Amino acid sequence: MDMEDCLFCKIIAGEIPAKRAYEDEQVVVIHDINPQAPMHMLVLPKKHLASIAQMAPEDKALLGHMMFVAQQMAKAAGIADAGFRLVINTGKDGAQSVQHLHLHVLGGRALSGQMG
Repeated sequence: MDMEDCLFCKIIAGEIPAKRAYEDEQVVVIHDINPQAPMHMLVLPKKHLASIAQMAPEDKALLGHMMFVAQQMAKAAGIADAGFRLVINTGKDGAQSVQHLHLHVLGGRALSGQMG
C-alpha cells in the first residue's frame, strides 16, 4: 500500500475527518473510532511508515516523540497516575489493521492483564 491509499495519511492530510486531540510538526493524535477503553487515542506519525518493522535508524527519535506525546495525552486526560497502556500492533500476526505505524493510548478504567 502506498501513501495515496493509506487511511491514516488521508486523516493526517485532512481528507478524511477525525476527532483530533493534538497535532505538532511530527504527529497527529486522534480519538479511536472504535474505542476499547474510556480513553483510546491513536498517535499517528505524519511520516508514512507501514509499521514499526519498517523503521530505519533515523526514525528512532520519532518513536520517542510518539511515546512522549502519548504520555502527555494520558496526563491531559487525567489517567496518567492511575495507569494506562501503550500498544503498537505490527503486521498481520500482530493484529495491525491499518498499514501505517500508530500507537494506541488506552486507559480510563482497569485494563485486563491479558495481552494476547
